[in-house]
Amino acid sequence: MPTGLVALLDDVAGIAKLAAASLDDVSAAAGRAGTKAAGVVIDDTAVTPRYVVGFSPDRELPIIGKIALGSVRNKLLILLPAALLLSAFAEWAITPLLMLGGAYLCFEGAEKLVHSLGGHHDEADGEEAVPAFEEPAAIEARKVSGAVRTDLILSAEIMAIALADVAEKSLATQAIVLAVVALLVTAGVYGVVGLIVKMDDIGLHLSRRDNGLVRAVGRGLVKGMPVVLRALATIGIAAMIWVGGGIIVHGLEHFGLTPLPHLIHDAAEAAAHALPAIGGFASWFVQALGSGIFGVAVGALIVGGLKLVKR
Repeated sequence: MPTGLVALLDDVAGIAKLAAASLDDVSAAAGRAGTKAAGVVIDDTAVTPRYVVGFSPDRELPIIGKIALGSVRNKLLILLPAALLLSAFAEWAITPLLMLGGAYLCFEGAEKLVHSLGGHHDEADGEEAVPAFEEPAAIEARKVSGAVRTDLILSAEIMAIALADVAEKSLATQAIVLAVVALLVTAGVYGVVGLIVKMDDIGLHLSRRDNGLVRAVGRGLVKGMPVVLRALATIGIAAMIWVGGGIIVHGLEHFGLTPLPHLIHDAAEAAAHALPAIGGFASWFVQALGSGIFGVAVGALIVGGLKLVKR
């Protein structure tokens, strides 16, 4: 009996060690995948604030909460199962689907750019003005729907990057890593967005303090945050275009259509060598610029094609 008990304890200890090793593998893989997706996460953070510009302060956090909930649904209920199924049965389809999503981002960004250049300004996000009779709840629902739709494309890129990093792992490990990345990225993105859009309220609170320096900082936040939010709205449009263009450029390289990807890569390398002090930033900027120019061209073609079809 004692011998059997010792053997049982040995088995339990072995299982515990195996579980600990598996958890270490999952956490390490999730960390690597999240790091590789950081660029898209930053773009996602830049895109989202424009959806709450123009709403009353008491509706900002509820709107962000609705978008965050939609983002979790996108990642866990749509993208995670789809990624696992595609990885198991149709891995060849992942890149074309991502390219279609990238084309949609280019289209949406270019459409907003066209409206902006054409003088059709909307306080909330650059879209055409909404009818005066439209209910605030309907406007909010439309904004949330648009944000969740855009999030689906950006989240697909994040999940694809994460999946590529764990492609050799078991299906269970892939599922756990994707779920961890989905939850951490969503919490990080929308936590930062919530902090950004409420920074003016924090500034208002600080401006009422007795300490002169704190009061000055608060006043600076109150005056500066509207400018920051408008800037983020513009950056969000640019981010959609350069992320969409970048997805398509990577897809072209995947299918062996390398002239454009190589041109952008070589230009980025040349910029890094020319400016060694800021080589990383210079390389990123040139790549983003090249992808953005290509994204504008793709988006403009789609916008123009749709206008021709309507006519």
